[in-house]
Amino acid sequence: MKIGLAIAPANALPSAFVVFRTDLKTSIKKASELSYDGVELALASPEEINVPRIKDLILTHNLELPVISTGRIFSEAKLWFTNPNEEIRRAAIQRVKDIIELASEFKADVNIGRVRGNIPKNEERTKVKARFFSAITGCADFAANYGVELLLEPVNRYETNFINSVEEAIDIVDEIGKKNVKLMPDIFHMNIEDASILNSLQKAKQRISYIHFADSNRQAPGKGHLDFRSIINVLKTIGYDGFVTVEILPQPDPDTAAKMAIDYLRPLL
Repeated sequence: MKIGLAIAPANALPSAFVVFRTDLKTSIKKASELSYDGVELALASPEEINVPRIKDLILTHNLELPVISTGRIFSEAKLWFTNPNEEIRRAAIQRVKDIIELASEFKADVNIGRVRGNIPKNEERTKVKARFFSAITGCADFAANYGVELLLEPVNRYETNFINSVEEAIDIVDEIGKKNVKLMPDIFHMNIEDASILNSLQKAKQRISYIHFADSNRQAPGKGHLDFRSIINVLKTIGYDGFVTVEILPQPDPDTAAKMAIDYLRPLL
């Protein structure tokens, strides 16, 4: 398995759960110096980065860019798939398609987390689910032309009321039925929503393509009460060998948090 670090441009709001939120040249250099294998980039729009420059930085520092995350499209651009307003839904779909095209430049995949949206008050789940399915299947067909996977991330009930647990997401991914729509568990969210992190990972084994790591308090692994040794052992047992990317609060400060995470995880992996 490889270890990644979530980063974002300096203009990202605190609602972007990343370790480094500064100029990307500095963040990529620091990730490399700390011996991370890659960086996950949180973007609200492709226009936030210069593609040739980022490609050069990634190559120079011997890193990978496995995933571009889309949470900022929801939190900052206020666009999401389940919105009752058709114009907003179309804008959300187009923005995700723009990110898909960008991701293909890096041979990266695209996270679908909060951008899927919520179930609005007084709306039936079946109607909202239909809007979501229409959006994600359209994006998946578009992404297939670029060799990009869409990674559905279950998010806890305090951040959304739609697709909270890994077990729920397994059913959704299976129902979507697209080869390039995979599952992206996040250990922090699983600790809130799944009865057993280990059992859920085992059930999802054939669908997992990427994973987020954070401890129970959303700090660096090792700073809360989660048993990462057992979690990693299960991932090894099910044959997962992709990225485990650290998406944590930058506490007590970004540099210390990033170092604590890699120092804790590298020996376990």
